[in-house]
Amino acid sequence: MQMSKKHIRVVVGMSGGVDSSVTAWLLKEQGYEVIGLFMKNWDDTDEFGHCTATEDFEDVRRVCAQIGIPYYSVNFEKEYEQKVFQYFLDEYKKGRTPNPDIMCNREIKFGEFLNKAKQLGADFIATGHYAQIIEKNGEKYLARGADPNKDQTYFLYAVNKPQLLQAMFPIGHMQKQEVREIAQKVGLATAKKKDSTGICFIGERNFREFLSHYLPAQPGEIHTLDGEVKGRHDGLMYYTLGQRQGLGIGGSGTGEPWFVVKKDIEKNILYVAQGHDHEALYSGGLIATDINWLGQGDTPNEPFTCTAKFRYRQKDQPVRVLPQPDGTFRVEFAERQRAVTPGQSVVFYDEEICLGGGIIDSTF
Repeated sequence: MQMSKKHIRVVVGMSGGVDSSVTAWLLKEQGYEVIGLFMKNWDDTDEFGHCTATEDFEDVRRVCAQIGIPYYSVNFEKEYEQKVFQYFLDEYKKGRTPNPDIMCNREIKFGEFLNKAKQLGADFIATGHYAQIIEKNGEKYLARGADPNKDQTYFLYAVNKPQLLQAMFPIGHMQKQEVREIAQKVGLATAKKKDSTGICFIGERNFREFLSHYLPAQPGEIHTLDGEVKGRHDGLMYYTLGQRQGLGIGGSGTGEPWFVVKKDIEKNILYVAQGHDHEALYSGGLIATDINWLGQGDTPNEPFTCTAKFRYRQKDQPVRVLPQPDGTFRVEFAERQRAVTPGQSVVFYDEEICLGGGIIDSTF
């Protein structure tokens, strides 16, 4: 016998944004017992004592009052610093470009948050992510959100499957426009609130300035691939593969723009080349580590083909995946790819199903 919805307790991760507000409203409308839970993950008080988390929690409070559900706040600042921020700094120290949102989902939103929700008696948690859990041949899978511009499976691939299967994504089958329209129609306080952008702990601040507070920059030389010195860089951590802006080396050579093509951490040299399509920006494949498998069965040990993304919002690219004896994946591209960046993630798909992914360790 199935439990009636009013006996199913769902704890919603509420951020003070429109997506999580509508998520909570929909679940309440569907008859579930709903509790709102706000996570404070970072102390973002600025020099004037202004903190966006305070405003966000105020929005959560207003929305929960409108919907008629209880709400709580939980502080994960310590856990976030240890599990997400430290990883972020460690990756930059290695000269790589990390994706903290992916780690935040795995460690905090579907890790610490899920544990806290269980303490509140949750049967499920729910978030405002644009993703879906679908059933196919008796097995459940993570699938893309219906709005292709908003699909967030790229950021969810690293969450363990048992944790994902305890989650609901009530707006995953909707377009963003529909979500806004619902919020306006029912008069939610967050209906017109702008979406937050950027990494939560940096917000609107200057990225270089922020990073310099935590990692001492080591300026060094900028070289061409032929070894010619073109100028100086402010510290390798400030540059990412394929970057054009902020090199400060102007024209010369062919007159085409210069792009970052390589970093030599040991010698502290930034390598650049001219032209958007310079050969040095392209690779034919990558090695992925820290694989998290969400497809059917155990992590595969036989080669398979699928599509993949190497960055968020990229179109799917056909790839051949060769599992290696050491647990890494060798991923061969059907077509050479531009600016595939170590530290970022490769995420695998079989049509709408997200098969999992891993961290890009190196390219070839």
